[in-house]
Amino acid sequence: MELNKSIIGMVHVSALPGTPKYHLTIPEIIKAAISDAQKLEQGGVDVIMIENMHDRPYLNREVGPEIVAAMTAIATKLRQEVSLPLGIQILAGANKQALAVAYAAGFDFIRAEGFVFGHLADEGMMNSDAAELLRYRKQIGADDIKIWTDIKKKHSSHAISADISICDMAKAAGFFLADGVIVTGNATGEEASIKDVQAVVEAVRLPVLIGSGITEQNIAGFWPYADAFIVGSSFKYDGNWQNEVELERVQSFMSRVKHLRNNYRHSFD
Repeated sequence: MELNKSIIGMVHVSALPGTPKYHLTIPEIIKAAISDAQKLEQGGVDVIMIENMHDRPYLNREVGPEIVAAMTAIATKLRQEVSLPLGIQILAGANKQALAVAYAAGFDFIRAEGFVFGHLADEGMMNSDAAELLRYRKQIGADDIKIWTDIKKKHSSHAISADISICDMAKAAGFFLADGVIVTGNATGEEASIKDVQAVVEAVRLPVLIGSGITEQNIAGFWPYADAFIVGSSFKYDGNWQNEVELERVQSFMSRVKHLRNNYRHSFD
């Protein structure tokens, strides 16, 4: 799939079996995920990504078979109900599991964390898994599934790699065969640094995505630089990632995007 100023809307699936906040049945979880996805599609987004963000606190790299099974059930049903490109992230850093689900469900990409370099995350130390992940992708025949990876990942300390710039991390991701890099703020809902985005765009010949903090009010400032924008909180009631998607917020946001696309296109005519 190609990225061209694409808006990627987030579906944060309800807490899955065995996690502290788990309370819905699998059919109820699927129904809620489909509802959010259909509102995103109706509102005009270009791509949808699902994530198990309600499963906090997250495990480090290894999630149980119940999580993989539940995410596969959700993803398979979404693939039947939604016509847009689809992607998945499984927290925290369960990149192989996400790739397996994506392959089984016919998804187009995964969002990976901890792809290059090591960092100290909420869940503890997370080392690079690029070599293992790409070998696994080859092993299962999933080469068509894109891997977009975070660099200087949010919710993490990067003290051990403080002497490595975000540009050098992006270059390393490219050297290790990532399909795109994601720049974020420090936490969910916090916007990225425009200077960081600009620097990464100049440093690599890869798609550059912004992975947090994009709103209807600030997207114009980022628009000239990024290839895609991952939007979660801004599409939810009260701008809170924990809430359901609000169709009116999606439509208002996408109206702003339509205006930006028209102006951007005209500037090159």
